[in-house]
Amino acid sequence: MKNILGREVPDYIEDYGTVRHYAGAFALAGQPSKRAEARIEKGAVIGQSKLCKDLEEALDKLPLRDGMTVSFHHHLRNGDFVTNQVMEAIARRGYKDIHVAASGLFACHAPLVPLIEDGTITKISVSTFGAGPVAQAISAGKLQKPAVLMSHGGRARAVENGELHIDIAFCASPSCDAMGNINGSHGKSACGCLSYMYADAAFADYVVAVTDTLTPYPNTPIEISEHLVDLVVQVDAIGDPAGIASGATKVTEDPARLAVAEMAAELLDQAGYVQQGMSFQTGAGGISLAVAARLRERMLKRGITGSFGSGGIHGYFTRMLDEGLFRALWNVQCFDIESIEHLARHDPRHLIMSGSLYGNPENKGCVVNNLDIMILGGFEVDTDFHLNVITGSNGVIMSASGGNEDCAAGSKISLVVSNLMKKGNRCMIREKVTTITTPGDTVDGIVTDKGIAINPRRTDLMEKLKGSGLPIVDIQELYQMGQKLGAVEDHPKIGDRIVGVVEYRDGTVIDVVRQVL
Repeated sequence: MKNILGREVPDYIEDYGTVRHYAGAFALAGQPSKRAEARIEKGAVIGQSKLCKDLEEALDKLPLRDGMTVSFHHHLRNGDFVTNQVMEAIARRGYKDIHVAASGLFACHAPLVPLIEDGTITKISVSTFGAGPVAQAISAGKLQKPAVLMSHGGRARAVENGELHIDIAFCASPSCDAMGNINGSHGKSACGCLSYMYADAAFADYVVAVTDTLTPYPNTPIEISEHLVDLVVQVDAIGDPAGIASGATKVTEDPARLAVAEMAAELLDQAGYVQQGMSFQTGAGGISLAVAARLRERMLKRGITGSFGSGGIHGYFTRMLDEGLFRALWNVQCFDIESIEHLARHDPRHLIMSGSLYGNPENKGCVVNNLDIMILGGFEVDTDFHLNVITGSNGVIMSASGGNEDCAAGSKISLVVSNLMKKGNRCMIREKVTTITTPGDTVDGIVTDKGIAINPRRTDLMEKLKGSGLPIVDIQELYQMGQKLGAVEDHPKIGDRIVGVVEYRDGTVIDVVRQVL
C-alpha cells in the first residue's frame, strides 16, 4: 500500500514484522508507546503541561488507589515537609492500606503516626530511621504489617529488580524546572545530592517532583532528568533548612573517645592500610570524625594521597579533598552545610553516586567493594561480633542499617569504634545483641577505650598486629570488663508479634524485631 507520502510500503515485511504506517509528523503526539500504555491508563498525559498549580491538582491526575506503594527520599532528613504533606493529602481523600517506601524517616515525621493508627498507612519500608514517634509506634505494634528494615544498597537492589515496586514516587526537589529537571544542591531547601531517589525515579510507575524553587528551563545541573518525571508541583516550602543539615560536623573533644580514635588509626596504620591510594568511609559522629582526623595527620606527614572518601559526606572530607588528600569523593548524601555548599560549587572531583552504585550487591560493581577502610558505629556488638544498629537494648527501633552492612561486607577492614561503657552504664559488648543488623563475619574488629578485640577469623590481621603494643584482648575479656564495671542490662518485655523484618542487603532475612509490650 501507499502511505500518506505516496511511498509503497507493505503492511508486513519479512524478518521485520507488522508495519506501523507513518501518518504524519505529529499524528502520534500525545499517544503513549506500548511500553508506556500500562502506566498512562489515567493520570499524567503525555503532551500536557507537567506543572500543577498545587498538590491537589497533581493528586487528581494520578491513579491513586487503596493498597498502593508511594515512596519518598530522606535527604531533607529531620527537616522534611514533603512526606507529611503528601500523606496527609492522601489521607484526606480516604485512601487506606498505603505502603510508605521511604528511604528514611525521622522525628519530623510524627504526623504519620495518626495515619498509622487509622489504617491509612499499614506498611513501611526504610533503609534509615531517626529515633522518634514513627519508630516508637512501630515498636509498640501500631503498624498493621511488619516494617521492612533494609540497607541503602539493599533498598536500591529491591527497587531495581522489582521486589519493591513503587507506584508513585514523590521527590522532594530543592531545585526544579517546569519539565522536571531536578537537582538537590541549589534552592532555598538545598540538601546536597538526591542519590537515594535515583532508583525510584527510574523504576516507579509515576514520578512527581515537589519543589519550592522553580527555575527557568533548563534547570542545571541535572540530577534527575525530565524524561523520568511526570508531574511538577510548586509548594511554599519542602523543608526546614535547620533540620536538613547541621551547621558543621565536629570532631569529638572527649579524651576517652579521642583515645579510641587514636587506637583505631594506629591499628589501621600498623596493619598496612594507611598507604598511597587508600580509601575510607566514616560516619559524621564525633568519634568517627576523630578517626578521620588521625588518619589525616598520618597522610599529611607522609605525603599520602587517598583514592577516595565515600558515603555520607561531611565538611571534614571536603576539606581533605581540597587539601589534596583524596583524589575524589563519592557522595551519597550530604551531612552538613559545608558539604552541601562544596557540592554546589561543581568540583569535578566531588562525585555523586546513586544508592545502587554505592552498595547494591547485584549490580556490575558497587563502590563499597573498592573501599579499604570502614569505620562503623552501632548500639551493641556481641561476642560473635554481630552488630546491632537498629534497636536499643530496650528493644525499641532507633535506626535502620543505612550503609552499615553494605560497607562492612565490601570493605577490606571494618572497625566498630566506641567507648566500652555507654550512656546509662550500658556495655557496648553483650553476649547476644538485641537485633542482628550486620553479621559478625563482616565485622573485623572492635576498638574501645578498654581494649581492642579482633575477629578470630582475621588471622591475617592478628599476625600483622603482633608486637604492635596495642591493647588487643579477646572479646570475652571486653565483655567481662563491662560486667566488672557494673554494666546495666535492660530486660524489656517482648511479645511474640513481629513488627519489623530485618533484611540483609541481598534481600534475605537476617533477624526480626518483635513488639515491645
